[in-house]
Amino acid sequence: MGKKKTGSRGLRKTDLERVVIDFFQENPAVTFPLKSICKQLHLRTSQAKMLLIDVLEGLLMDDFVKEQPRGYYTLNMPSQVMTGIFHRKANGKNTFEPEDGGEPILVAERNSLHAMDGDTVQVTLLARRKHHVREAAVTEIVKRSDKTFVGTLQVQKGYAYLLTEDRTLANDIFIPKENLKKGKTGDKAVVRIVEWPDRAKNPIGKVVDILGKTGENNAEMHAILAEYGLPYVYPATVEKAAEKLTPGITEAEVERRLDMRDVTTFTIDPYDAKDYDDALSIREIKKGLWEIGVHIADVSHYVTEGSIIDKEAYKRATSVYLVDRTVPMLPERLCNFICSLRPDEDKLTYSVIFQMNEKAEVKSWKLAHTVTRSNRRFTYEEVQKVLEDHHEASEEDYKAPGDSAPMPAPDSKEARPAEEFADDLITLNRMAKILRQKRFANGAIDFDRCEVRFNIEPDGHPTGVYFKVAKDANKLIEEFMLLANRTVAESIGKVPKNVKPKVLPYRIHENPDPQKLLNLADFVSKFGHRLKTTGNRSDISRNLNRLLDDVKGKREQNVVEMITLKAMMKAKYSTYNCGHYGLAFDYYTHFTSPIRRYPDLMVHRLLTRYAENGRNANQLKYEEFCEHCSDMEQTAASAERASIKYKQVEFMSEHLGETFQGTISGVTEFGIYVEIDDNKCEGMIPLRDLEGDYYDFDEKNYCLKGRRFHHCYNLGDSVKVQVARADLYRKQLDFKLIYPA
Repeated sequence: MGKKKTGSRGLRKTDLERVVIDFFQENPAVTFPLKSICKQLHLRTSQAKMLLIDVLEGLLMDDFVKEQPRGYYTLNMPSQVMTGIFHRKANGKNTFEPEDGGEPILVAERNSLHAMDGDTVQVTLLARRKHHVREAAVTEIVKRSDKTFVGTLQVQKGYAYLLTEDRTLANDIFIPKENLKKGKTGDKAVVRIVEWPDRAKNPIGKVVDILGKTGENNAEMHAILAEYGLPYVYPATVEKAAEKLTPGITEAEVERRLDMRDVTTFTIDPYDAKDYDDALSIREIKKGLWEIGVHIADVSHYVTEGSIIDKEAYKRATSVYLVDRTVPMLPERLCNFICSLRPDEDKLTYSVIFQMNEKAEVKSWKLAHTVTRSNRRFTYEEVQKVLEDHHEASEEDYKAPGDSAPMPAPDSKEARPAEEFADDLITLNRMAKILRQKRFANGAIDFDRCEVRFNIEPDGHPTGVYFKVAKDANKLIEEFMLLANRTVAESIGKVPKNVKPKVLPYRIHENPDPQKLLNLADFVSKFGHRLKTTGNRSDISRNLNRLLDDVKGKREQNVVEMITLKAMMKAKYSTYNCGHYGLAFDYYTHFTSPIRRYPDLMVHRLLTRYAENGRNANQLKYEEFCEHCSDMEQTAASAERASIKYKQVEFMSEHLGETFQGTISGVTEFGIYVEIDDNKCEGMIPLRDLEGDYYDFDEKNYCLKGRRFHHCYNLGDSVKVQVARADLYRKQLDFKLIYPA
């Protein structure tokens, strides 16, 4: 590899560009970091290095070089014909994702060949137009995706249409009568596209399932699941397999396990939970030393790898929590009965057992397959009452609003009074508070936000809104689950230097993007807050916590918390550990919820394998599993948000014409979003309805600015709105701005 003699003095851009082009053409198969290019070309001054960056940006735009990963450059030698995945966009600016993982390429609608979202396609790269991005044209649809569409049927005499809610599809789907599956006008249906002829305006579809009448609660909830490709029924074959399972707590099985049935044990869950997958046990070993057990349902004992139940669980990857129901990962017989740690029943568990002193210091711990027996099922509300009655709750808990959700009686009529467990609950709560304090001292970020919940009638109709606030009872469970997750992750990942750790799915959370932090600092300064974004990870975390604490109780609290969350990376699963930024843990995994999360089930299996001196797992295989679980987690979260939005619109449809005080929660080029202060229901004021001026969207400053009178609508502004429209079909609320605010 010959070195170019360039020098730095009197360097012109055109000369440097010619040298750089020659340099890459002489080294076509090599990827160079920026620093290496400077060294090879003898660019020593800051001015020369900046000129090189300018040249490289131009060559990137011209597709002469490509940057992968960031800061590394290589000669771009794309084939004119490529294969990959087509992504359809609502604005018509579709993209093609090459199968080799290159940058997405624009595909205009006229060049899409009617490809659908997720289709595997072959494209030809088009000639690059000056000052335009690279474009491609679809030449062949290699494989259709399995995507379905959800909508409402309109049936005519010999044919029908599906009025779809999917905004990526501009045209309704034509359905021949023979493909209608007895559907009627007004039915909510799931349809698969079977053909889209070249010259046809509409795709041709086939009804896969009829969900029920539009507007019926079950039909609408199933439609939300179907819209996101999530299952809304359980396969009969899987349920039959689950029915054949028995608890299997035989003498031989008990003999193989650590028997902890005589230790005080209890579960603490939401009032409406049925799948109790974790329990705590506590006993005093000697003065000031406690044995604390975190016991988790041993799902891996019943769900063997590769079984029909396991395959369905992997496909789902997570339970989905809609407003009015849980769509479980496992069949009901497993999640609500055999595995669920129900009171007064012997259960097979996988346990992390700690010896801890009163300072919440872990003196020793062990991992064991156990047999446990819960002495009582607690709700969070019951535990909170015990703590408050004994003046053990945090000061802010007494000020926080109580839940308006019902607090039912314990599962068993013979359940022991809650007061009998008061000493144990108080001890655990004191330890949990210390663990929490340590976590925040180490740089964990406090993202405690209230959750919006609905009071719902049996038919699914929402009658009211209340807020779920995390109090000490919730935090008690949280801290011990975090401790168990962190401990088992450290047991595998924390190895001596030069020793390769065994494969494990970690729960990772990368450091926030520095540019997003700078944008956040700029945004909060408008409210008079300061955020220092320099320093090490702990410094930045402490600054973020200080900001979140400063805004509590102020009008901008919700908006600042929301923008801060957006500045964070999304947590995900990976076998490549980089720690968890939000929790300030170097090692973290998910071990504590195998009933509702597939990664926990994977972790249980691997821990058992490694404890029995089994061979290391295949990292590539498990990384693929992690990516699938991360994707399904995001999909489930989107469906959950859609169900909340639907209930918000349904609830507010009874308040048309009424006025409410609200806060601007979002600003876009289409208008402003306003969240009602009393119930957190969010609606939009379209740009066309903002009278008196023409408004421009200022993306950097999160505002709409009037051209003539310079009035601004800023994120966080307080406004008064009237409920103008409630469109259940689109899950959309429209507000009208009332003057004065």
